[in-house]
Amino acid sequence: MSSLNVKHTLSPIALAISLSITTSYVQAAEIVNVDTEVKKVEETEKKIKSIESIVVVGQTTNSVILPEELEKYQANDLADVFRLVPSVTVGGSIGIAQKVYIRGMEDTLFNVTVDGAPQTGTLFHHIGRVSIEPELLQEVDVQAGAGEATSGSGAIGGALRFKTKNVDDLLTAGDRFGGTLQAGYFTNAGYKTSGTFYGALTDDWGLLGSYTYIDRDDMVDGDGNDLYGTAAKQSLGFFKLNGNLTDNQSITLSYEDRNENGDFSQRPNWPALEADTLFPLEAERQTIIFNHHYAGGDLVQLETTLYQTKSSVEQDVFTRWGRYGGDMKTIGFDIRNSTIIDNHGLTYGIEYRQDEVTAQSLEIDADPAISEKGTVGGIYFQDHWQLSADLLLSFGLRYDQYDLKQVTFGLETDSDGFSPNVGLTYDINNNWQLNVGYAQAMRGKEVGDSFTIESGDGAIDPNLKPEEVENTEVALTYHNEKWHLVATIYQSDVDNVVFDQIGQGVYFENIGTLATKGFELKAGYSFENLTVLANYTNNTSELNGDTVEGYEHNGLANERGDTFGFNLNYTLSDNIELGWNYTYVAELNDIEVLQRAVDIGWIDQTYTIDKPSYQLNDIYVQWQPLNSDTLTLNLTVQNAFNEQYRDHSSVGDYGDIPGWEGIAGLYEAGRDIRIGASYKF
Repeated sequence: MSSLNVKHTLSPIALAISLSITTSYVQAAEIVNVDTEVKKVEETEKKIKSIESIVVVGQTTNSVILPEELEKYQANDLADVFRLVPSVTVGGSIGIAQKVYIRGMEDTLFNVTVDGAPQTGTLFHHIGRVSIEPELLQEVDVQAGAGEATSGSGAIGGALRFKTKNVDDLLTAGDRFGGTLQAGYFTNAGYKTSGTFYGALTDDWGLLGSYTYIDRDDMVDGDGNDLYGTAAKQSLGFFKLNGNLTDNQSITLSYEDRNENGDFSQRPNWPALEADTLFPLEAERQTIIFNHHYAGGDLVQLETTLYQTKSSVEQDVFTRWGRYGGDMKTIGFDIRNSTIIDNHGLTYGIEYRQDEVTAQSLEIDADPAISEKGTVGGIYFQDHWQLSADLLLSFGLRYDQYDLKQVTFGLETDSDGFSPNVGLTYDINNNWQLNVGYAQAMRGKEVGDSFTIESGDGAIDPNLKPEEVENTEVALTYHNEKWHLVATIYQSDVDNVVFDQIGQGVYFENIGTLATKGFELKAGYSFENLTVLANYTNNTSELNGDTVEGYEHNGLANERGDTFGFNLNYTLSDNIELGWNYTYVAELNDIEVLQRAVDIGWIDQTYTIDKPSYQLNDIYVQWQPLNSDTLTLNLTVQNAFNEQYRDHSSVGDYGDIPGWEGIAGLYEAGRDIRIGASYKF
């Protein structure tokens, strides 16, 4: 298999498999007729890919985002990436402060990976922990809610899997070298440039390099007001080497260096007034990922992922404590195998990671750094069993072990547990399908926020229990040549929620149950050059019966009004495509807040806040004047009617509550006209 166009999206690896076993398989394969083996491998890959596309637990609310969608709307940040996914929302307004929510649960409760490498830890609870460059993405897989055993450790709220592009995804067949130059200007307010170059070093090896730079001024909201402290500069360097070691072995090696800096409010996800002081803040991340795949037939499809991520944040609050920095380092591996035996598609493996967070003042004569170390190890097994032509049964189990050591304060905690799941997909007839899934998942205490780990001597309840979730989903699907309809209901209960409640210092304890329930309705219609999609989402998230809110339940969850979405795409000609996306979010009134402040005696009574409704219109036109993708011109208008709004997934407005006047999420940008050009050669 000397062609560079070998793609492996295969999964899992056996618990007992090591690299030495991989080598023995390779040596054995060398003595077999190569042509025969190649055909076997290709047939097996098709089988495994079909298995990998099946996810029974939570299947109907899962989503896949492809690069074509991101290009049409000229995606610049996480809000753009998930704009068309009803179960995923993004709050925070600006890139560095954006936080992702699935069914109201914050991204701290689900497993986020880039090419298999987990993105863990929280550097500063007023900024986001998930960052990605949309131009690099080949695919985004969204798993809503706790799911199958392959979802990864700690996926009690779901999983996000970002997959970056390979040379294979970009290089035109028959070419040895290529590139893409892109430039974009957005009226609200800044510009973006990027260059990506890729080529075949040999018949078996390819190299990709990319650099992206974004320069944003302060944005303007829908009422024409400047959003001070929203200007930022972002840069990203990315390299990936991929190729074939042998006819049935392939590897990829990638490196990413991401930087974002600017002068922000002390809490970047809160607004700043014109007279307020802004403070320099810089966030960086470097990630190295090694992927190895060995295709050994129906029984062995071995995939190994090794990774290391280093991230840091530094803020200079020069009016108070000066420069302060936090660092996070994660190193680990995932080894998994896929096996086909009769009607069973098996996935099994082992994963392990080690996290270390440190924080300290960066001023002269500052105290030594504060640090925490944590490890997470897991083994897992998942089976997709095709019982009959109409019935698919899925069941799996994983075991995870968590260990946390607060190095500075000499405290330790550990936990372990099992996470089972079961689900089925039943084809009632050619048009109707029933999907039922049930999953449990657990998560122990992980390393803390680098900006607060020194507070209260990092105290942890000595009787702390791991978080445990039960997630149940039932869905009914109808489809024919033109229509695709889905109705899904779900209930998720996270018991023993681990949380540092608002108070003096830091104290992590079990505070109760986070209950999330709701339903989603989706409809799609396709006819000739027209595609229409509509969705309606209702989700309720409560902690011990109280509505959650992004300020008081930072790092946990946020409540959002019922959301309706309508998306239209029309191919006007062979080289012109246009589309419209409409979103309506219903109001939420009389949300009771500050219950904890009453409990600890800060105030005598609770208050209520409102989250007003809003509606957004986004349009795009994409033109390829050369009747190919050599030259692509894009016109995108985000928030076309200049709606003034604060996203419900941002912090609510506490401005009318005495003593909490400065607490609110940032408003989102008003109308933004984006003009972009892309040239491929």
